[in-house]
Amino acid sequence: MQNHPIPLVTDPLQYRAIGMVRGIYKPKDDENFTRGALIDSKGNEIDSVLLGRVITLIRNHVPLEKPHLWVVYPRCRNNKNLHLQISGIWEPSTLNKDLKEKDELNEASIPKADSDYLLEGDDYFSIRGELVFTKPEEKDLVVKIRQKPRNQQKKAIPFKVNLKGEVPIKYLKHFISLDVRRVDYQLLVEDFEIIGPVLQQNMDNKNRKNLKK
Repeated sequence: MQNHPIPLVTDPLQYRAIGMVRGIYKPKDDENFTRGALIDSKGNEIDSVLLGRVITLIRNHVPLEKPHLWVVYPRCRNNKNLHLQISGIWEPSTLNKDLKEKDELNEASIPKADSDYLLEGDDYFSIRGELVFTKPEEKDLVVKIRQKPRNQQKKAIPFKVNLKGEVPIKYLKHFISLDVRRVDYQLLVEDFEIIGPVLQQNMDNKNRKNLKK
């Protein structure tokens, strides 16, 4: 069972991009339930999709007319526009009681905590990856996230997250952990920690080239 929507880091070089956004999920239409938008308290509509594992939960247990705290994976469409993949919902006060009574989901899927509110607050994101671009004077930076392959036959394609903040150029090609806050349609860096230079990937590429010679 999990008592927080963002798991603890298990490896210093653990890549991830995950966050929490409070809002109302509005499907595009009845026939296209999995595509829509998250509407926050300001009325901002953020392009969003539901991931498969959360669809049944939402259909059966979540009143969509009310705002909820959603667990999301951020993406940047066209390297600019913020897009969210909704992977879950954090509302122990509702889900603990409802799901246990109906016994419809595995207990591991039910939040263990009692409070619907988190210390980090709404719109907090944890971003961990390789800093591949930074322009401090314009507060632009890009972090590359590498995903674990879902199976051995498919290779996971890395993706990039665009952020607003100041990180010195000397930390390019370094693994970095960032505390980020969503403000409207942007992700703003609140704090960061430099973990270390990214070397292993380059070494792996060189070794592959040597084997092909």
